[in-house]
Amino acid sequence: MSSQRFITYLFLIIISLNTIVSSQHIIKVPAWTKQAIWYQIFPERFSNGDSYNDPKPEDMKGAWPYFVPDGWQIHPWTSDWYKLQLWEVKTGKDFYWNSGVRRYGGDLQGIINKLDYLKQLGINAIYLNPIFESPSSHKYDATMFHHIDNNFGPDPKKDEVIWSKEDPGNPQTWKWTSADKLFLKLIGECHKRGMKIIIDGVFNHTGTTFWAFQDIVKNQQTSNFKNWFTIKKWDDPNTKENEFEYAGWLGVKDLPEIREDENGLVTGPRQHIHDVVKRWMDPNGDGKVDDGIDGWRLDVAEMVNHNFWKEFRNWVKVINPDAYIVGEIWWDDWKNYKMMDASPWLQGDEFDAVMNYRFARAIKNFIVNKKEPIGPQGFIDSLQILFKEYKFENYYSLMDLLDSHDVERVSSQIVNPDILYDHGGNPGQTKTFDVRKPNQLERQIQKLMVGVQFTLPGAPQIYYGDEAGMWGGDDPDCRKPMVWKEIKYDTETTHPFGLQRTKDEVKFDTGLFNWYKKMATIRNENKALSLG
Repeated sequence: MSSQRFITYLFLIIISLNTIVSSQHIIKVPAWTKQAIWYQIFPERFSNGDSYNDPKPEDMKGAWPYFVPDGWQIHPWTSDWYKLQLWEVKTGKDFYWNSGVRRYGGDLQGIINKLDYLKQLGINAIYLNPIFESPSSHKYDATMFHHIDNNFGPDPKKDEVIWSKEDPGNPQTWKWTSADKLFLKLIGECHKRGMKIIIDGVFNHTGTTFWAFQDIVKNQQTSNFKNWFTIKKWDDPNTKENEFEYAGWLGVKDLPEIREDENGLVTGPRQHIHDVVKRWMDPNGDGKVDDGIDGWRLDVAEMVNHNFWKEFRNWVKVINPDAYIVGEIWWDDWKNYKMMDASPWLQGDEFDAVMNYRFARAIKNFIVNKKEPIGPQGFIDSLQILFKEYKFENYYSLMDLLDSHDVERVSSQIVNPDILYDHGGNPGQTKTFDVRKPNQLERQIQKLMVGVQFTLPGAPQIYYGDEAGMWGGDDPDCRKPMVWKEIKYDTETTHPFGLQRTKDEVKFDTGLFNWYKKMATIRNENKALSLG
């Protein structure tokens, strides 16, 4: 398609969508979210600003695969992604098994060190993947909600001493660890730069190391927290076997589901989460919110009762009416490629917005797919459906993403056209998946997609490193260590299954960075693009 024809189509799309939303009933969402340019950070892989706090084998206890190999070490930040280190080779396992025990040492100091980089890019809002204490790299298996992971802070051992003196069920005993304090510093540094910051709230489930769940494991029916989780069967102490059974998220036993009734989460965990919300939104409890987070991204939000989210919204908005609540509402039927209509959560009494994966799929089907592209009219139709389902205010505050920590990077989507979005997006799932670096033409396609993303209604979101030229398939390949301009990286020459591949130089892509920066500048300087 010629650039002139594309600009014409883009103009028609904008006019068409603005016509639809202009007559809709308006509800209230935080005004700043319409003008947000989001940057998503996966903390363990963004920047290692303090090697002293790097994870050790004991810090990984309770995380899959529940085994730390002999000789385990922090993984070199600059290494060839698929190449196994000597200790990994000795496990006899493949890359995808070993990726589960890799740690790279990203931390909060690393994020603080790079805030000016983000400011230069044009970012004014940051979304952090989970940062609460957890033994995994992804942190979706929390050990506790009221403390930041001690390997993200400056003094892990001292933080453990502080934990040991608390009653985690009693917020009156909670103290501030070194990691907590560093996170509060990060909040302050963001606010100094005019940047908002929100964090991932994972309130559907915890990890098996979660303090209340561990009390149940130890004390069984006598635990004071026995009603916090859905226990199917208690252990019989008179047998050698362990009969203990409980409900896990989607059947995954690593992630015990918090118990619900007709009103949502049951009383104990509900009150605990309320206390957690207050702790991170108004840390010193003085009623001023400049020292707290600016909102929440809520994981697997559709799996929690609507009544709970209504109450959650009230907690958040009482503390800070200008806080942002965005839900992860995604697949309705993954097997049949049907995404969910999020409008039930966007009626003004639950979420302000959702992560707009439907936009991501539509733009991929329009620009990337070669065998069955939907074409300009198909793209317009896809967006019109969203505008009809979502209210005007909600739509302009949606997180319009191209990729995330849960899908293949946009650059690798382009290299591998016609693979369904979030279906088979890495070599472990699709053996023919091409792991190579995008070529020059494919980079131009990426720029085109970003141009559309930044000029349509909805707040654009950049997944860390896309602007630097990073590529990679679905999890874990979309979670490589960030590529920085000042660091020299090993060339990628290895394929996870020993197949032939191109030798790809890994380095910061200044030209691509400048394109993202240019689009952010255009959006920031032309309010009509964000406000309509």
